Amino acid sequence: MSSTPTAETARIRELVRSTPASGPKRSIGLLAVVACLGGFLFGYDTGVISGALPYMLMPEAAGGLELTSLEEGLIGGILLLGCAVGAVVGGRMSDLYGRRHNILLLAGVFFVGAVGCALAPNLTVMYLARFVLGLAVGGASTTVPVYLSESAPKEQRGMLVAVDQLMIVTGQFAAFVMNAIIASIQGGPTAEVASDPSGTYQAGESVGWDTLAAIGGVTVADGNGHAWRWMLAICSLPAIALWIGIRMMPESARWHVRRGELAAAIGSLKRIRVEGKHDVVVEVAEMADNQRQEEKREKLSLGHAIKVPWLRSIIIFGGIFAILQQLTGVNTMMYYAPRVLMAAGFDAQASIILNVFTGLASVIGSTLGLLALRRFGRRQVLLVGQTILTLSLIAMTAIFLLGINPYIDASGAVSEDIPGFVPYLVVVVIVLFMLGMQAGPGPVMWVMLSEIFPNAIRGAANGFAVMILWIANMVVTFTFPLMMSGLGPVLTYGIYAAINIFAVIWYFVRIPETKKFTLERIEWEFREAGGVIRLR
Repeated sequence: MSSTPTAETARIRELVRSTPASGPKRSIGLLAVVACLGGFLFGYDTGVISGALPYMLMPEAAGGLELTSLEEGLIGGILLLGCAVGAVVGGRMSDLYGRRHNILLLAGVFFVGAVGCALAPNLTVMYLARFVLGLAVGGASTTVPVYLSESAPKEQRGMLVAVDQLMIVTGQFAAFVMNAIIASIQGGPTAEVASDPSGTYQAGESVGWDTLAAIGGVTVADGNGHAWRWMLAICSLPAIALWIGIRMMPESARWHVRRGELAAAIGSLKRIRVEGKHDVVVEVAEMADNQRQEEKREKLSLGHAIKVPWLRSIIIFGGIFAILQQLTGVNTMMYYAPRVLMAAGFDAQASIILNVFTGLASVIGSTLGLLALRRFGRRQVLLVGQTILTLSLIAMTAIFLLGINPYIDASGAVSEDIPGFVPYLVVVVIVLFMLGMQAGPGPVMWVMLSEIFPNAIRGAANGFAVMILWIANMVVTFTFPLMMSGLGPVLTYGIYAAINIFAVIWYFVRIPETKKFTLERIEWEFREAGGVIRLR
């Protein structure tokens, strides 16, 4: 912007002088903490189900929901269907009614969904509550990063948006920790025997449900299956904190500028800027100028863009990238790690407790990914992380094939004769997988999707790619329990390993290096190359 005063700049300067802050001062750090509770809830609500499922599998008489493999997949999949809808609807509502207003509404939806899940008397209500919870998760995935990026000073913007991504995996880690604490207090899934036709156990005995399920035909009188309700109920607490906290924060100044509300934008900005350090006049003038330029730019709908060959090529590229990121199988680890560990020979309680290492590895991997992206190129970070997780999937397949399958008895349970170190190899592989995933494809995909689409279709194309990602996530989450039951761990992880070997090759051939180029240069290169992405 020119330093020569203009009529518009003079008008803004006068508005800044005469407009008071719209409320009490808030530090940008406090705003980030409060807004990132949305990301934390995103992670918590998607991660908590992993520890709840072993209890939900128990009979209704023992406090569970007596889930089949199909119903187990639906419990996870329906939330992700809600996420896909919430991401689209939440983005539109954010544009219409404001970022802060939308986060406030989402906090209420989070609370209603969490309480509905915890109190669900049957599967029908559970499915409905999980869908509602998904709406909140999807809405948060689109609204919170926008609110942070629009509210932060430019020197802190990248860091705060990255912190939101870190908070998602921190929320998942917190869910695993709380699940482990509840499982330690309640004990693993345990039922009181009513009758056992095999005569192995007497009426009134309390036995681990995984043991009783392996026998078959046992009826139960009671149990501790209600533990899943406590796990899901705790999700409501961060939602309350988000609702209280976001009420104390200002609306996005940039949202006000888009609506032509300069005085409201100045009032909001004055609440979160340090006087003497940040020039509100310059910042608001830049916002207003950018808004005028934006109104002049050509905007294309996704439908029109698909008809342009080079744009169609990039849109398809983004969709494939999103699908492959989900076909890593990351959510089989995040949602079903206790099930995988039980298949490796651990009991249910130990599986839920050991799942804490999955969450910890995810947090560490995300931190390493953020640091790596500051120093290395997108392509390098992606290929290294993808290679690590692919080797982990190959190792998982080999461990089940050679180390666990030979020790599975006639009832389908893992024999006590299995070498003691073998089940722990599965834990090690899951940890390595999460480190590779969260340090590589996890952060790189989000960064690159924000870079590769031309400005004229950036919003629509990015929304399409995120929708594809949620749908792929839903398919993986729904099918994994069915694959584990029908195909077994060896074939299941063998299929995922094969898909990710293909992904390594596809990334090596197709992924460009965008770090050293401006968004305008990336768009020019793609246009000149007809959509063939060859940046290095």
